[in-house]
Amino acid sequence: MNKAKWLAACAVLTGASAAWSQAVTLPPPQNVLQLSSDATVEVQQDQLSMTLSTTRDGADASAVQAQLKSALDVALAEARKSAQPGLLDVHTGNFTMSPRRSREGRLTGWQGTAELILEGRDFPRIAQTAGKISTLTVGNVGFSLSREERAKAETEAQGQAIDNFKQRADELAKRLGFAGYTLREVAVNSHLGGPIRPRVMAMEAAKMAADAPLPIEAGKTSVVVNVSGSVQLK
Repeated sequence: MNKAKWLAACAVLTGASAAWSQAVTLPPPQNVLQLSSDATVEVQQDQLSMTLSTTRDGADASAVQAQLKSALDVALAEARKSAQPGLLDVHTGNFTMSPRRSREGRLTGWQGTAELILEGRDFPRIAQTAGKISTLTVGNVGFSLSREERAKAETEAQGQAIDNFKQRADELAKRLGFAGYTLREVAVNSHLGGPIRPRVMAMEAAKMAADAPLPIEAGKTSVVVNVSGSVQLK
């Protein structure tokens, strides 16, 4: 292709591009309303996670590690007697070893920690199992919402939030003198709120009899769904 033909072809392409840009240029939006709505559903927490741990100190790292392993093995053997998938799942947590040093930086000994985690939906089973373990003590108790329960709560909250969004859009359209509206864009987001009431747990749990169940009580949490977007008033 010679230079003249090449320049002519470029001119055609440039003109077509300019015409396409003009064709897709949209006028600035008018009578567009931005709004959002929320809906909250309270739900009982149905998952319990209990962390049991022990700490050992000594001058010899191997001896400390052996003591931790022995304590963990005994705890695992006891916990597995009651384990059942979904109701009580058992697995080990952190197993750490760290040196102890004097102010001068001299190695004076070793400290180690071992953890065992009990979790599931059967609260009494978990509490009773923890009470039977004598080689570890309860260090942390937490409650949460299972995926199944969260999905149910999100579906319920989502329906309420969408209904609230539509009702608010309709009310605002009429108050502003319009007959109605059409949707332009909508975003739906969900998240967990904070606990509605705190859990109850005896702080002296570690001092209880070895076979006594730990006193625990799950609280409620909230699932919040937000619907936001814009509508075209008409």
